[in-house]
Amino acid sequence: MENTALIAMSRQSVLRRKMNIIANNLANMNTTAFKGDKIMFTEHLVKSKGGERMAGQNIAFVRDIATVHDFREGPIKTTGNSLDVAIQGEGYLVIDTPEGERYTRNGRMQMDAEGQLVTQHGFPVLSDDGEPFVFNATDGKIQINLDGTISTDNGDVGRLRLVRFDAENELNLTYGGLYEAEETPTDVTEPSIVQHALEGSNVEPIIEITNMIQVQRSYEGAKKLIEGEDERIKKMIREFGRSIAA
Repeated sequence: MENTALIAMSRQSVLRRKMNIIANNLANMNTTAFKGDKIMFTEHLVKSKGGERMAGQNIAFVRDIATVHDFREGPIKTTGNSLDVAIQGEGYLVIDTPEGERYTRNGRMQMDAEGQLVTQHGFPVLSDDGEPFVFNATDGKIQINLDGTISTDNGDVGRLRLVRFDAENELNLTYGGLYEAEETPTDVTEPSIVQHALEGSNVEPIIEITNMIQVQRSYEGAKKLIEGEDERIKKMIREFGRSIAA
């Protein structure tokens, strides 16, 4: 296969990956605390043979390097639910799972049948002393302060543990909006937690749709280049065959 076609195919491959990422971002634009993904790639500029006529510009071999999370904070949305919390600024809640501690910015919490404070998937939310929160039948109105302290009519229950990571981009998203990390987290010394609210997705639909249109156009451009190269090769073979026959 000609180099020009291989180069165009490399671009198509990266564009397909980019389209899948955009589609996933759009599918999660209403997911609590969702962080959009971006693709990282590098281009190696080359010039196609006779490309001044066919491509009209330099084309590049494209190599997909990695997919990274966009950790920008999403908008805070009021819910009115006393067990919903949104984290302002840095920090992740610490969650106890069968696989060990996991981390999340999804502050949609609930109480299980035993009165334990858990995530939507039933995993205990941990306090700054490493223990879960447990409420009893006599506990009244639940109040969650800016520093994460949880109290009821019977007094303080504990304080939510918030942690941060120096290498945030190395967090690995698992399931249910939970991250795992090899790095040992550091406690956030001055947390800022908003009760009755949740952090929304940081995906911006208009930007993602615009990117999707651009990717589609680029993909079609690469497709036309491949088709043009294919026709050029066929024409060369036909002319070569006629010259031999003559």
